[in-house]
Amino acid sequence: MMIGKLVALIEDHADELTARMVRLVREDPMTGGYDRFDDEELGARARLVYANLGQWLSETSEEHVEEEYFRVGQLRYEEGVPLSHVVMALLLTRRNLWRFVESQGWDTIFDLRQQLDLVLLVVRFFDRAIHHAVRGYEAAGRRKTV
Repeated sequence: MMIGKLVALIEDHADELTARMVRLVREDPMTGGYDRFDDEELGARARLVYANLGQWLSETSEEHVEEEYFRVGQLRYEEGVPLSHVVMALLLTRRNLWRFVESQGWDTIFDLRQQLDLVLLVVRFFDRAIHHAVRGYEAAGRRKTV
């Protein structure tokens, strides 16, 4: 399976991944800061990641990821979501994605290699997303105290 096919598979199953993600956030005590949002709002946020994964992973410029997740960090600060809950939600989003990819089954060593390549791309994306979300959150906090 080519990475493009794996990404398409994920994007095609964005609704399933989103529903699972909402359950994970609701069940995890380390994401209680999201309790104030209804399932529809949480789902819309998660679905943006899964449905646009191809764009995120193929983004050659750091700028787009930086801008989006810097903004997300600022927004979460303004919403009063604790930073640790923001980071945990992003980690759960990544874990949910990884579990889905793992569950697809692989016929050949080539398929497994493609899966590992995709995982590395996803980890790199989420590392950058978390970093920029934290930066945005901190910047919003500094503005509030000045």
